[in-house]
Amino acid sequence: MRAVIQRVSEASVEVAGQIVGRTGPGLLVLLGVGQGDSAEEARLLAEKTAGLRIFADDEGKFNRSLIDVGGGALVISQFTLYADTRKGRRPSFSEAAPPDQAAPLVVAYAEALRALGAPVETGVFGAMMRVALVNEGPVTIILDSETWKLPRRSPALA
Repeated sequence: MRAVIQRVSEASVEVAGQIVGRTGPGLLVLLGVGQGDSAEEARLLAEKTAGLRIFADDEGKFNRSLIDVGGGALVISQFTLYADTRKGRRPSFSEAAPPDQAAPLVVAYAEALRALGAPVETGVFGAMMRVALVNEGPVTIILDSETWKLPRRSPALA
């Protein structure tokens, strides 16, 4: 799974001219599901998202998480995060999970965030959506569950 996480003062998503989800201060999460992703990865990614210390404490340091600040999250499914642009000019999306596999994992991710205490709203899976946001900082973080499977670099190799 891949997530582009943006710290926002507000964000909303519109489908067919109607606002279907919004959040105040918190996070906008663009979430992509890849081939072979699982509910366990959705849960782990939600835990990582909720616990990221990307909100300032009283001294202005990144020491607070979404849960610490009582922020909300707007979760938007986005298969294009799995775009393969290595060849040609038209991206391939063959690494993205098909909708029947991806939709339940987007729901699982949102539910896991809720279980951790974050108010969560979502877009509409598979719909053409218009997303509006005010990025604070700007702060944008990319999480990819594939990187969790890689060994950490040894300090001697850095």
